Order: sequence, then structure tokens, then C-alpha cells
Amino acid sequence: MIHEVSGDILLSKAQVICHGVAPNDPMKQGLALALHEKFPAMHKDFHHWCSQQHPAPGSVWVWSGAGGVRIVNLLTQEGGYGHGARPGKASLKHVRDALRELAQLAVAEGFTSMALPRLATGVGGLDWQEVRPAIESRLGELEIPVYLYSEFHAGQAARETGL
Repeated sequence: MIHEVSGDILLSKAQVICHGVAPNDPMKQGLALALHEKFPAMHKDFHHWCSQQHPAPGSVWVWSGAGGVRIVNLLTQEGGYGHGARPGKASLKHVRDALRELAQLAVAEGFTSMALPRLATGVGGLDWQEVRPAIESRLGELEIPVYLYSEFHAGQAARETGL
């Protein structure tokens, strides 16, 4: 069940917060930067995992932190490996693949709720009119609340019904 909301995803009461990144992403912009600043251990663990696994775009990585916080990093962009390399732009294929893996993970892990931003439309460079149907297609059948943060309002909690 997808619920479109407005507010600050960092204030979400959802069990899991999801966001899009590239493998080995420096997390210096947008939501990734905010999550990096709020959960520096996540950023460190993500880079360690990337250096060990060299993950492909279209996969996901879950981080669990203190207090039950869970962040799902959706690898929606090409990775930036090598000295000075920068992550590439997102692709709709990578978004769809990561969302498919997220849906499978949500069922397998028994997630009770998730929050997602306008995935891959900021730094990733994709058009929201193309990404939104992919989110609805991949996550719309889940039997849990999926909060889609379509408008960002700093410091404002969204009205997440069903929690």
C-alpha cells in the first residue's frame, strides 16, 4: 500500500528508510548526505562493504543501527571505483532491479513499513514521471505501508497513516 506524503523523511516513523546511491558513493549530496551526517557508521560500513563486494547497480544493501534504525541503500547508479572516480547517473533499469530486490527483502525480512524519497530524481538525474510508475509497480502490492515522500519539507513530520 503506497501512501504519498510530504515532509522530512528523516523524521519518518517507518521501520525502514530507503534511498538511492551508487556503489562506493561519497554521499555528499541530498538525502544521502543527510543520512551520512545522521548515521556516520552507516557511511563507513557501506564503503567497507563496497570495497569488499564491488556490488552491481540494481542491488540493495541494508544497514541496521542502534535503536533499531534500518536504512536500505538502493544501488540505482553506476559506481565510482578508482581514485577520483565519480558515481554515474541512475538508470531506470537499475531502479527497477533495486526495487525488485527491495520488495523481495521486505517480504523475507518481514518489514512492517518503509519510507522512500523521489528515488533517483535528484543526483541520479531521472524523471519522476518515469520513476514513480516503477515504484508503484514493484512496491504497490506489498501488504505494508510504503510512504512515498513526494515533497520534501525540512523539519516537518509527514502524516504517516497506519503506523
